[in-house]
Amino acid sequence: MEEILRVEGLKKVFGSDKKKDVIAVDGVSFSIREGETVSIVGESGSGKTTLARMVTRLESSSQGKIFLCGEDITHSKGRELKNAYRKMQMVFQSPVDSFDPRRSLGDGITESLRIFGVSKKEADRKAVEILEACGLKRDLLKRYPHEVSGGQCQRAAIARALLLEPKLLILDEATSALDVTVQKEIVDLLDEVKKKTKISYLMISHDIALSQNISDRILVMYGGKIVEEGDADQVICDPQADYTKKLIDSVL
Repeated sequence: MEEILRVEGLKKVFGSDKKKDVIAVDGVSFSIREGETVSIVGESGSGKTTLARMVTRLESSSQGKIFLCGEDITHSKGRELKNAYRKMQMVFQSPVDSFDPRRSLGDGITESLRIFGVSKKEADRKAVEILEACGLKRDLLKRYPHEVSGGQCQRAAIARALLLEPKLLILDEATSALDVTVQKEIVDLLDEVKKKTKISYLMISHDIALSQNISDRILVMYGGKIVEEGDADQVICDPQADYTKKLIDSVL
C-alpha cells in the first residue's frame, strides 16, 4: 500500500520557561499507509494536538520532517501548501467554531473548491452530493452553524473536508463534543467513507476505547513522546508501557 504520511523526528519547542525549553513534541516518528486508520491517544497536554497541527502545517516545527504522499511539506508555503491541502484536510473538535458564524454552511463548505477556481454552480452541485453522502439534506447549505445540531454541524465539517477528495483526513477529538449516539453515527460515517475511497485517517483522541474500535494501529503519547505503538488490539489487550497500562486502567 502507498505511504500517505511519514513523520520523522518531529519536535516542537515553545519559548522557554526559566531558561528551560518547553518541549511539546519531542522526536516523534510514524507513518500512515493508504486506507489505514491510526489513532494517537493520550491525556490532555501530552502533545497530541500540537503534533496534529504541525502535520497540517498550522504550527511550524522546530525540528524533523513531514512527508505527504512522498513530498516533503515540512516548510511548504503559498502554492505548495495550498496543493498539499488538496491531499490533506483536518476536522476540529468543536464543529460550530470551525465555521464562520456570519456565513452560511454552504459558503463554508464550498469555499475550498472556489479557492481552486471551481465555479459556484459546480461547487454547489458537488456540495449537495457530499452532504447527501454524509446523511444531510441540501437545505442545510442555506443554514448557519448555530441553526443546526452539533452532530449535523460535525457532519457538515466532515463533508467540507471530504469535498477536495483528500488522501488523508486528520480528526482532532472530532467526536468528543458529541453525545454517544451521534458519536457512533459519525464513526459509522467515517468507516463507510473509508471503505468507498481508501482514505487514510489520523485520529487524535483521549478515548482509548473508541480508538480501539476504529483503528488499525494505536500510538500512545505521553510527555511529547510516543511511548508505545502497535496494532490496536495488541496495545489495548497487552500494553507494554507503564503509562499505557495506567491509561487503560483509568477507563476500566
